[in-house]
Parts: sequence; structure tokens; C-alpha cells
Amino acid sequence: MNPVVAGIDLGGTSIKAAIADLDGRLLVHRSIPTQSHAGPEAVINRMAELVGTLLAESGYSAIQGLGVGAPGLVDIVHGVTKFFPNLPTQWRDIPVADQLGRLLHCPVSLLNDVRTATLGELHFGHGKTNPTVTMAFFAIGTGIGGGVVIDGKLRLGDLGAAGELGHQTIRADGPRCGCGNRGCLEAIAGGAAITAAGVRLMRSGLAPSLYELTGGNNDQVTPRAMAEVADRDPLVREALVDAGRAIGIAAANIVTSIHPDLVVLGGGVAEIGDLLVETVGSEITERVRMFPTDRIRVEASMLGPQAGIMGAIALALKKSKPQ
Repeated sequence: MNPVVAGIDLGGTSIKAAIADLDGRLLVHRSIPTQSHAGPEAVINRMAELVGTLLAESGYSAIQGLGVGAPGLVDIVHGVTKFFPNLPTQWRDIPVADQLGRLLHCPVSLLNDVRTATLGELHFGHGKTNPTVTMAFFAIGTGIGGGVVIDGKLRLGDLGAAGELGHQTIRADGPRCGCGNRGCLEAIAGGAAITAAGVRLMRSGLAPSLYELTGGNNDQVTPRAMAEVADRDPLVREALVDAGRAIGIAAANIVTSIHPDLVVLGGGVAEIGDLLVETVGSEITERVRMFPTDRIRVEASMLGPQAGIMGAIALALKKSKPQ
């Protein structure tokens, strides 16, 4: 049988895993709860067991390599987790690659989850047809992460932390960010910030259609729900445009810095669609004056929620192939 690889997208609530052939075609995939409260050792065992289950289902007995996208800072050289802010115990200095490697008898590569999603977009999404693409990837979810590709290569830096696009300072006196800074893009335009703006408008009586859609339930207000009523609630639309403008300012900063061919918007918030893409594109055109920007494309991710798992597959393929 032809060799296969595996990918894991580890999150605080779910573990997504897949088996793929050496062309990156998914053979079988599944998601299970992370159960992160049980601690790192238990979660590592769950990851290994899930891969084993998928192997059995696909008719294979072994994988040639495993890539793991992880939700925080990792030592990419040694495959050790350094800081996962949203998981219990924060996973400090856990040798995940070694432990998974022993359980699954294969080489394991570890990378931050958003850089992994960027890798997925590079190899299987918008970057697939351009091997020398320069690209910025914004992952817009509850927070905002990112990744930078320069001349077809994912830029990681010594700590694997290059490309934290969500922690650019957009407003010096802005709200406090979870990273400790003030005015980060994430604090201004992440999903949590957009949702908070929607709740405020609804509770102030300024978003009647949003109230009708959600039944006045704060927990039902999401960026997607806001996008659904944007044509009927002008102030909701304004809140979404304001967030898009902030992302556009951040994208314009990156355009000025590295002049990419492409800016890709991924993550759950990006699924609100054309309003966000068009606002970001307009902001780039408005703010970048040193050179023409008409050839710089702004696109929604081609992979959507699969960007992370496809990036993990790409990571595994890179590790398993001879250099």
C-alpha cells in the first residue's frame, strides 16, 4: 500500500485529525472533544488514539509522519510546547512531539495553529498555483492570528512566532488586549470585540433586526448573525465595517512592509463574506500610497475551517519526505 501521513488540529474544545495520501488528499477525518481539563498527558493519548482509529478505518497500519497545529507558543525545533494560554496548566515544556512519536512510531512536527493554517493555504489553497507567492494570512476568530509567507516560504523566526498579525498596535490608546498591550488589532476587531459591539447596539435599542433574529439573547449575537441583519440594521453594518477597516489598516501595514501578492482572510469571522473582503481591500487602496496596489488581491480563504488540518497534513508531508 502507498504510504500515508496524518495531521492534527488541536484546539481547546476539539481535536481534529485526518489521514491523507502523499498528494494531500484526505482519506478519512474526524473530530472529537479535547477534554483539556484532563491535562496534557491525557490529551496526547487521545490524539494518538484518534490517529490509530482513523488508520484502522482507512485500512492502513502506520503513518509516515504527523503534523500538529497547536494553540500557542511552541519550540518548533524540539517539538516542545511552551505556552498555551487557553488550555489548563498552559502546557509549559511538554515534549509533545517525542511523546506522540513514541506512541505512533513516526516523526512528528509541531507548529502554532495559525501558522499551520497559513501553511495549509500556501500548499492547498490560494498559494497552490504560485510556488513563489508572498502572502499574508489573517485568521479572524474570537481573536486574530496570522502568518506570513515570503517567496513561497512560511516565515517563522527563531521562536516560530513570526506573523502574529493580530497583535499590531492599531490604536495607541485602545482597549487592553489579552497579550497585555493596548490597541491591538485583536482587541479592536476580533470576534469578541465585534460581538460586544453587536450586543451593545442590541441592548441600546439600536439594532431591532438583530434583536428579532436572536430573540434578544446576548449569547446568540455573533459576527455571522450581525452580517445577516447588516442590510436592515445600519449601525450593525457600521460596526462590521469599522472592524473591517481596522483589519484593513493592519493589512495595509503588511502590504507596505512586504508588498505581498495576496492577503487572505480566514477564520470564522471571515465567513461573513464580501463586506469584510471589500472593506479590507478598500482600506489597503486608501492607505498604501507608496506604490500601486491594484495587483494585490484580497481573498477569503479557499480552505475555510479545513485550513488548519490541511496545514497539519502539509507539515507532516514536509517532515516525512527526504530533504
